[in-house]
Amino acid sequence: MIGLFTDFGLHGPYVGQMKAVLYRGAPGVPVVDLFADAPAFSPRPSAYLLAAYVEEFPAGTVFLAVVDPGVGTADREPVMLEADGRWFVGPGNGLFEVVARRAMHSEAWTIDWRPDRLSASFHGRDLFAPVAARLAGREAVPGTPRPARDPRFADWPEELAEIVYCDHYGNAMTGIRAAALAGDAVLEVAGRRVARAGTFGEVGVGEVLWYENANGLAEIAVNQGRANADLGIGTGTPVTVRA
Repeated sequence: MIGLFTDFGLHGPYVGQMKAVLYRGAPGVPVVDLFADAPAFSPRPSAYLLAAYVEEFPAGTVFLAVVDPGVGTADREPVMLEADGRWFVGPGNGLFEVVARRAMHSEAWTIDWRPDRLSASFHGRDLFAPVAARLAGREAVPGTPRPARDPRFADWPEELAEIVYCDHYGNAMTGIRAAALAGDAVLEVAGRRVARAGTFGEVGVGEVLWYENANGLAEIAVNQGRANADLGIGTGTPVTVRA
């Protein structure tokens, strides 16, 4: 299958245009909308979010991932990464850094192939989608080997102590894997200390908790409320781990 991970949103033509290219280039391959609202213009928090969510997909999945504020510039190269049997296609701006770091085996290439038509501002449709379709069809794509882990991002932490995504319910995911935290760890965010609970029903309605979400991230929530609005937090809000 092909998984889509973008900051495009579902309004407007962008996701639809990419899907049209995928269906034309890889007919019969299912296309899964994973995220269309990844942190906008922000490869670093998006990298931690992507790494947490790919684990549920089988080997052979191709992820078309586009969070690309530098599109059309010389600041980033188009890349493809193979990590533990999954493929990732998108900009070389750190978006795949955490995936490569956590993989048992990873290899990367700069994408050398170019389409006949390449717009300056929509590489997701014109370059990355055709490459993803080719990889899904087990076709070779011309590329030059490059380090799977980019030294420009070597100082990125193993766990990102900030909010990386707020979902439909206002729950706020951090870039910290819950397994990296002590069972009694307290998270401090926006001046509020938040204790751990197993699930929403363990606290009263309107009370704040953090818990391990279904994809392993530490997530801050308000039982039957909206943590982002109630606490005044959002993507980029720092989180402090307290003993």
